[in-house]
Amino acid sequence: MKFSATPLHGVYVIDLEAAVDERGFFARNWGAEEFREKGLDASLSQCSISFATKRGTLRGLHFQKTPHAEAKLVRCTAGAIYDVALDLRPESATFCKWFATELTAANHSSLYIPEGFAHGQQALTDNCEVYYQISKNYHEESATGVRWNDPVFGISWPLADPILSERDRTWPDFKP
Repeated sequence: MKFSATPLHGVYVIDLEAAVDERGFFARNWGAEEFREKGLDASLSQCSISFATKRGTLRGLHFQKTPHAEAKLVRCTAGAIYDVALDLRPESATFCKWFATELTAANHSSLYIPEGFAHGQQALTDNCEVYYQISKNYHEESATGVRWNDPVFGISWPLADPILSERDRTWPDFKP
């Protein structure tokens, strides 16, 4: 695995280092030891899948409040997504800043998002499947979010007029 740091401390794009032969390739996309060596949370409590049937579908920006804050490793297994990590750590030098990357089934890249970040994604193709490895179990009372188009963050989403859930459309204004 190749870990590439982003401008947000603790957020990494992870690319495969594949062993390729005439059959295709084999690669590791997660390893507890490698994650710990980078100072990343190597806990794995649950794995989840999201599926978007329509291009433009936007999920997020979601996170869980402390003490149930979670780290995520996100990978697109079908289609393509624009994946966003938003720093909500008040003590961070990059508080309210965001980073985005394109994750596709073809590039096999993953995005590691540590605790204290909100996460969102927009489907760039129809029939997108996204696989999440998550450090903590879902805790309904701690689940919350911020609005995808809140002007405090100024996130540039690639597709206009996203398909949103009512919940994601109506998060209140963020107050830093």
